[in-house]
Amino acid sequence: MASDYPDTVVRKFVRVSDLDELWAGEMIGVEVEGTRVLLVHTDDGVIQAVQAMCPHQAVAFEDGELCGKTLICAAHRWQIDVATGMGVNPGHARIALYPTKVEDGQIYVSVAGVEAKHCKP
Repeated sequence: MASDYPDTVVRKFVRVSDLDELWAGEMIGVEVEGTRVLLVHTDDGVIQAVQAMCPHQAVAFEDGELCGKTLICAAHRWQIDVATGMGVNPGHARIALYPTKVEDGQIYVSVAGVEAKHCKP
């Protein structure tokens, strides 16, 4: 699978949240340099930033559900694996993953060079 993180882009990580504000199984929407991003904290402790809008009809993912590593859109129940950005149902769906790191209890995200994905009609 090709990486969403181009090698030629200089990464600027922006602090977006305290780790204590995002418990396992939760998700929150944040702004990163003008880009709306969804932070998820999976049940197994992984912190990942993903595109905030469903690629189907641009419905906000934060209105949906996070079940383990599966993000479920509130509108049409599309399911996305947040670890890979790949669709579970439907399988052709994809979302952008943003480089994310946790240091000293702080969550940082970089949006440089990563574009949100949209499904073709």
